[in-house]
Amino acid sequence: MSELFGINVADGGAVALLILVFLFVLTGKLVPRKTHEDALADRDNWRSAYLQSEEARRLEHEQTGELLEMARLGGNILTALPHPAQADGEEVDAGVRVDPTPRTRL
Repeated sequence: MSELFGINVADGGAVALLILVFLFVLTGKLVPRKTHEDALADRDNWRSAYLQSEEARRLEHEQTGELLEMARLGGNILTALPHPAQADGEEVDAGVRVDPTPRTRL
């Protein structure tokens, strides 16, 4: 057999095998089954959260498109309305009140 970490595994026997397993656990190359299953469950939870987030983002994108279209329609309607100065051919004074009734103090 070949050497591993500078030790010939065939010469060491069970002690070398135990040290090898211990080194694998310390370096993180060998993990307990429970830890591995927890990591897989955590991965699945993150995946489902990501899919829900993407669905919400897609729905928000569609709604934003609809609202933007309504805003364009409102802008076009306001642009199409006649302006008071253009209808009469005269300028509009900002100080002139539209409501002819006098103000009353309470």
